[in-house]
Amino acid sequence: MSPPAKSGIKVVIVGAGFGGLTAAIECHRQGHDVEIYENFPELKTLGDIISFGANAGRIYARWSDGAIARRLRALSIDLTHYGFRIHKFDTGEVVYHQPTPEQDPQAPVFNGHRGELHEVVFNYARDELGIPIHLGQRVEEYFEDEQQAGIVLKSGERVVADVVIGADGVRSKARELVLGYVDKPKSSGYAVWRAWFPNTDMLADPRTRQFCENGDTFNGWIGPDVHFLFSTIKNGADCCWVLTHRDEHDIDESWSFPGKLEDVFKVLEGWDPMCRAIVEKTPAKDLVDWKLVYRDPLPTWVSRHARILLLGDAAHPFLPTSAQGATQAMEDGVTIAVCLKRAGKANVPAAVRVHQEIRYDRVRAVQKTGETTRDRWHKTDWEKVAQDPKSIAFPREDWIHHHDAEKHAEDMFDETFKRVTRPDLFQDVKLLPVGPIGPVPVAV
Repeated sequence: MSPPAKSGIKVVIVGAGFGGLTAAIECHRQGHDVEIYENFPELKTLGDIISFGANAGRIYARWSDGAIARRLRALSIDLTHYGFRIHKFDTGEVVYHQPTPEQDPQAPVFNGHRGELHEVVFNYARDELGIPIHLGQRVEEYFEDEQQAGIVLKSGERVVADVVIGADGVRSKARELVLGYVDKPKSSGYAVWRAWFPNTDMLADPRTRQFCENGDTFNGWIGPDVHFLFSTIKNGADCCWVLTHRDEHDIDESWSFPGKLEDVFKVLEGWDPMCRAIVEKTPAKDLVDWKLVYRDPLPTWVSRHARILLLGDAAHPFLPTSAQGATQAMEDGVTIAVCLKRAGKANVPAAVRVHQEIRYDRVRAVQKTGETTRDRWHKTDWEKVAQDPKSIAFPREDWIHHHDAEKHAEDMFDETFKRVTRPDLFQDVKLLPVGPIGPVPVAV
C-alpha cells in the first residue's frame, strides 16, 4: 500500500495499551505524525483473557491486509463447534447452549490471552509501521494552550504536539487537567477472582479432562449474585476462569491483589462439584483478586482548549461483563484519527470536540450493558429461564457488534463539525450534559 498523504498534524499518545496502540496505528494510517510514551520499561505478556467483539475485529481486519487478524486468530479461542454452555449453579444442568455466531472474516471475534494479543499489536505498530514507542517514560504533567499541547516527562523533558491523547488509564494525570478536579474511585460492591494456567492437572483428572482433550471450550455457571466462567484455549492447552461475586471492600487506588483459593471455595459451597474440581487445578500463585470499583461518568473527555483528549479507560472504564472495554477504546482510536484528518491541522480543537460528540452517547450506552448483563446473571429468574432459555444467554447485540467506527466517523463528521464550530457552543466545556443514561458502574 502507498503511504498515506501527510496531514502535518503531530499527535502524542500517552499509554501503549490497546487503545493507545490503536490510536497510533490509525493516526499513522490517516497520515498524522504520531509517537507513544509509555511508563512501563519493557513489554511483558501479562494478564489473562480479553475479548474483542466483531466491531474490534473489523478494525483489526483492515491492518496489513488482514495479516494482523490472522495472527490474532492463531492465538484465540475457537468455539466454532462448542459454543457457550450455561449451567445452573447447583445442579450443573446446562440450561442453555448458546451457539457461536458464524465468523465474518471482515469482522472476526477474538478471545485470548491479553498479553499475547497485545504483543502482536505492539510489534505491528513499532516494528512494521515504525511508530516510535518510548518505553520507561513516566509522564508527570500535561499542559496546553490555544496553539499546542504537551507533556512533561519525569526527566524534565517537554514534548510538544498539536494534540495529546491520554490513553494511560483511570490514573491518567490528564483526567485532572480535563476535569479540573480529582475524581476518586468508589466500591462497586463486586470483585472478581481470575486465573490462567496450563492444562496439565486438568488432563490428569477424569472429571475435568473433557474440557481439554477435545479442543477449546467455554462454560458458565450462574448463581445467586455470583457467576463463574471457565474457558480452555489453544486447542485445550491453556485454562482460564473468572468468578464475579459480592465484595464490600472499600479500596483507594490499588485494586489487584493475590487471591486465596480457600476464599473461592467458600463462595462455591453448594455449587456443582465440577466448579470446585476446576478451581482445585489452579496454582495458588496464579490467582488474582481484582476489586471492581467504579467512577462517575465524566461530563467531558476534552480539555478546555481541546488540545488534550482522554481515550479508552482514561475516559470511560467498563465493567468486564460488557466484554467491550478494549473494543470501545479501539473505536476511540479510529474515530479521533478520522476526525483529525477531516478537520485538518488548522482545526485540531474542532476535531477533538467532534470526536467526543460522535462517541459520547454510544460509549455510555455500551457501558450500560456491563451492568445489565451482570444483573441478568446475578438476579436470574429461573422460572423465566425454564420458559425461555435464551433469556439467560450472553447478549450479542447487533447495534454494538455491527458498528463500523471508521465509516461512522466519516459519515458523521461534516454535520458534527458544523455543529461544534458554532461560536456559542463550547464557551465552557465543563457544562456539557452527562447524558440520558445516568451513572453507570465501571471497573478500573
